Amino acid sequence: MALHITGVAAEDALLTDSPLALLLGMLLDQQIAMETAFAGPLKIQQRTGSLDAAALASFDPDALTAVFKETPAVHRFPGSMAARVQSLCRALVDDWGGDAAALWTRPAASGTEPDGPTVLKRLKALPGFGEQKAKIFLALLGKQYGFTGAGWREASAPYGEDGSFRSVADIVSPESLTKVREHKRAMKAAAKG
Repeated sequence: MALHITGVAAEDALLTDSPLALLLGMLLDQQIAMETAFAGPLKIQQRTGSLDAAALASFDPDALTAVFKETPAVHRFPGSMAARVQSLCRALVDDWGGDAAALWTRPAASGTEPDGPTVLKRLKALPGFGEQKAKIFLALLGKQYGFTGAGWREASAPYGEDGSFRSVADIVSPESLTKVREHKRAMKAAAKG
């Protein structure tokens, strides 16, 4: 399966092929456009020469901030987001052997395949992933990345809902991106009203 989040072939190919890229895109998805956030991993890879959790975890923090500041910037808050990327990569190295996909593929303590609630718990334990971000990412895994763990839709509710246009988990085309944007605008308007 191929992801179509940014609409740029090279960016979407990296997101499709690299679980770390997808996880970092989700981490960066705050206070900037979704496409900009999910384009970030390719910028990081091109500028650092690697998209490897151990390499990023040990990267010089000031140099990584400089990477984030290069034009076009990886994020509008380069310093804090570079630090968040490093924190996330350190957690992946320390707890998951540097393998982002292990979050949803490593068997549970019981030896069984991880289910939706287990993966949600693992995601929420990551630096920079609160309840909502973890649920959206779980929905993205289930809807577009082939994760079939039992109860993923319920654990990611309401983002796992079939046929919805709530988040990046629902972006499969330019048309669906437009629908997600409309939903987000409606939610912001409702919150203000």
